[in-house]
Amino acid sequence: MAGHSKFKNIMHRKGAQDKKRSAQFSKLSREITVAAKMGAPDPDMNPRLRLAVNNAKALSMPKDNIARAIEKAAAAGGEDYEEVRYEGYGPGGVALIVEALTDNRNRTATNVRTAFAKNGGNLGATGAVSHGFERKGLIEYPASAGDEEKVLEAAIEAGADDVESGEEGHTVWTDMEALHEVASALEKVLGEPESVKLAWKPNLTVEVPEGDAATLMKLVDALEDDDDVQTVWGNYTVSDEVMEKIG
Repeated sequence: MAGHSKFKNIMHRKGAQDKKRSAQFSKLSREITVAAKMGAPDPDMNPRLRLAVNNAKALSMPKDNIARAIEKAAAAGGEDYEEVRYEGYGPGGVALIVEALTDNRNRTATNVRTAFAKNGGNLGATGAVSHGFERKGLIEYPASAGDEEKVLEAAIEAGADDVESGEEGHTVWTDMEALHEVASALEKVLGEPESVKLAWKPNLTVEVPEGDAATLMKLVDALEDDDDVQTVWGNYTVSDEVMEKIG
């Protein structure tokens, strides 16, 4: 198990998250509704719903919003969302996986295809890039949760696969099936995490040069700004120096 890695999931840049909080609430509500509709409306009986509710709480989503999203699942005639995954390439040959929840496949596909086309990318077929990723459990903690040694020790005890620690915080990777179990064990030692989710972890990462980085960030932002898009994953890293230059 590695205690430190240079891999950075800049899909979750903190500043960008803060600016998009209201949009994030909308996406979280949609995920809660879908999770409640697919299983029991009780988070204790429904792991996916528990995950969605915990992530909503981590972003300080009001309890009323969470309750309304769960109630919406039981309402007759409510929206029916389906999960859709899109795969494609961004500038510099970067591989991207886009996860969406939509009530209109045609609208979402058009929007995603347009975002790729306008920002130096190409939308591919399902399976075009996902073979280069692993489906894993991802648990994120702020740096304040503890130092690298403390988090690593807790993660080993909890049965995690890998830990990546840096100035901004700690990333804990687990087997997909063990996500809830590991997250519960870590919470007893480190407190509540910033997020717990299923993720696409790249097997290899690509360092994006300055010439492609700005366009890539525009593509990722365009995708994340779409109401139907829940998450965008990529196999890229951008150096701190380049990120500072492109803002």
